[in-house]
Amino acid sequence: MFVNQRLQALTYGALLSVLLGWVLHIGKDVFVPVAFGVIVVYIVSGLANLLSRIPLLAPVLTTRVRYVLSVLAIAAALAGFASLLIATIGRFVENAAQYQAVVMRLAQNIGVRFGVETEPTWTSVREYVVQRISVSQVVGSTAGVILSIAASVVLVFLYAAFLLIEQSVFAGKIDRLSKDQEGALRIRRILSSINARIGRYLALKTVLGIVVGALSLIVMKWIGLEFAAFLALLIALLNYIPYIGSVLSVAFPVIVAIAQFGDVNVVLLTLALLAVLQFANGNLLDPYLMGNSLNLSPFVIVLSLAVWTALWGIPGALLAVPFAAILVIVFSESEATRPIAILLSRDGRLSTDDD
Repeated sequence: MFVNQRLQALTYGALLSVLLGWVLHIGKDVFVPVAFGVIVVYIVSGLANLLSRIPLLAPVLTTRVRYVLSVLAIAAALAGFASLLIATIGRFVENAAQYQAVVMRLAQNIGVRFGVETEPTWTSVREYVVQRISVSQVVGSTAGVILSIAASVVLVFLYAAFLLIEQSVFAGKIDRLSKDQEGALRIRRILSSINARIGRYLALKTVLGIVVGALSLIVMKWIGLEFAAFLALLIALLNYIPYIGSVLSVAFPVIVAIAQFGDVNVVLLTLALLAVLQFANGNLLDPYLMGNSLNLSPFVIVLSLAVWTALWGIPGALLAVPFAAILVIVFSESEATRPIAILLSRDGRLSTDDD
């Protein structure tokens, strides 16, 4: 009887998971901005708390002023990123012919080295590409993507603004969710644990991203790589994506080095230095700063990354680790799902074991 009940529970759980995954996938245009709105709230709250710890500013700035300054700081950062992106695209378009010539010369040299009889020429490649790509379509799709991103950013900030307004009354709503005082306290404990862990994770990952991005900027400036500032910012953002982010952080600068220099030695130097930097981040900086803050199994991180990327694409990859951590926290609060939380954790020890 017990086995049948457990099997029935597992079947219902599997069906519920499939249904939930289907809903999340078809509703990603709605759920993704909401999820990033929550992340923005975490960042704003973290900045506001940081301002409250500055001795000279804390007595002067009220809570509302601290939040306003935090929002303005994020808006300024986004404006700076947009300006850098536009400048990067402009420089790339301006130097596109030069990059094309360098890449073709490198391809010809490689062809000669490996004994390819027919060397490719830019004329033949251009004719091949032009026959298959419409410039107007490329320009139109690029403009559409930019407008879509801009609309998404505005929507994220709207959600974040309303969530910040809700913060003042959220505690009272939690108390009214359950007539049982113990139930309300339990919900509060779960939310407090989620806020603490996710907030700490985002703060540490941001610090790591800044450090790795700054070191990468120094390396790329020393090599003489173009778009170094934009690539450094991209590396800092990719730091939020586990494992795959490190690979992409090396791949993008290497591609730029190929297009800019066309020299195998410079390309290999770029690859080696940035790979060493990412290796040091993954094996020294990240473990030292992050420690076991989220208590997640590496396999669970990879699995969560695969699942959320399949559901939401790149936004899912950015949110995969926080979502996995939230699942562990929620599952650990119920005796029925506690074994799942233990399996998802790194060492089988949960924070509630110390309570």
